Amino acid sequence: MPNFDFPLDGYSIRRGSTLDKALLVKFIQRTYQELFPTQDFSHLACTVEQYFSTDTPLWWVYETQGTGNREQGTEGRRQEAGGRRQEAGGKYFFPVTSHQSPVPSPQSPVTSHQSPVTSPQSPVPIACLWAGNAIDQVTGDRHAHIFLLYVVPSHRRRGIAKALMQHIENWAKQRGDRQIGLQVFTSNTPALNLYQNLGYQTQSLWMIKFIR
Repeated sequence: MPNFDFPLDGYSIRRGSTLDKALLVKFIQRTYQELFPTQDFSHLACTVEQYFSTDTPLWWVYETQGTGNREQGTEGRRQEAGGRRQEAGGKYFFPVTSHQSPVPSPQSPVTSHQSPVTSPQSPVPIACLWAGNAIDQVTGDRHAHIFLLYVVPSHRRRGIAKALMQHIENWAKQRGDRQIGLQVFTSNTPALNLYQNLGYQTQSLWMIKFIR
């Protein structure tokens, strides 16, 4: 059951478990599909299989009032299907930067544009945050790294992403971390604005060259 220790009225947060693997895959796929709608992201299932564990905590946010989780989740899927893209609080994923120990790129299958998998009785989460560990290659310090932050379109612009970022910051402080890392696409302006407003700064650039 959800825990109600969440700073926004009408929402609760629950710590996930390794049983949530299939649901996490769906959320990651939705994250990337919003940024790259014509791309197949079935290979992300392999990434979750490889990195999701008790050492990489996951949190889910649920709606606790109003129309209810299942109805709101359905509405969010309708908006996506209709192409109504609201600006996001966050869509980002795995790190490969010069100051952190790299996480290998994912490879392997599932399907695209699927809604979260839950039983008919289960509430449908409307946001999630998945985190893990990275090593700062300059200092050698371990620190928290945000793998995924996602809020469904129909619940954006309500402060959920910001509240989740504060939640992970509190978690990192409690275990003695001195910094938090993340990776964000330069084309994801809403996410960049969110992170910069929260005090995040660019430390390194991930550069690629397409070879033909």
